[in-house]
Amino acid sequence: MNHLMQIFALIEMSITCAAVIILLLQKTSSQEFPLIAKVLLILLIGNLFFWPLGLGMELPLAAYVRGVVGDLSVVTMLLLWASLLLTGKPAPLAFKFAIALIAICFYPLALGLGMIDPYAWGYGSIAFFIAVLFFALVCGLANWSKGVWIIAIAILAWAAHWHESTNLWDYLLDPFLAIWALAGFIVALYRRRRDKARSGYLFRPG
Repeated sequence: MNHLMQIFALIEMSITCAAVIILLLQKTSSQEFPLIAKVLLILLIGNLFFWPLGLGMELPLAAYVRGVVGDLSVVTMLLLWASLLLTGKPAPLAFKFAIALIAICFYPLALGLGMIDPYAWGYGSIAFFIAVLFFALVCGLANWSKGVWIIAIAILAWAAHWHESTNLWDYLLDPFLAIWALAGFIVALYRRRRDKARSGYLFRPG
C-alpha cells in the first residue's frame, strides 16, 4: 500500500512539473496552446519526470523535486491543473485574499507562536471540518463552482488517505498556495490602483 502511494505521489508531481513548464512556455507564446497540444505535452514532459533517466541519477526527476518541495496540497495541484486544462472563471480576488489571510494567521501559530495550534484541528476537528464546508459554500454562493469541486475533491482525498498525511490542512493549504494567493492579491490591488490612477489622469480637466 505504501509503495502504491509513493507511485501515485510521483505521478502527481510529474504532472505538476509538466503543468508548470507548459504554463511557463505559454507565457512566452503569443498564442494559446490548443487543448490537445497541452495534453500531449503533459504526457511527454510528465513521462520525462516520472521515469528514471539515468545520467547519474538513480531516482526519477519527480522524486528529487518532491524531496525538495514535499507533497503539494490537493487544492494547489487542482488549481494548477485546472488553470492549464480548463477554461472558465479564474480564482476570485476574495478567494486569494481569504487564503492569504488564513496563511498569515496559520503558519506563525502552527510554528509555535502563541498558545493555539491550528494544525491540530486538521486531525478530525468537527468545527474545522464544518468551517471548510462553509468556505466551499461561500465559493458556491460567489458563483465560483470550480472552487467548490476543488475543495470537495480535497476533502475526499483526505477521507481516502490519498497522501501520507492524515491532517486535513495538508490537503487544503501549503506554502506555495499561500505565496500564490498573497502575490495574486497584491498584484490585483496594484493593477486596480494603477487603472484608477490612469482613469483619473485621462478624465482630468484640461
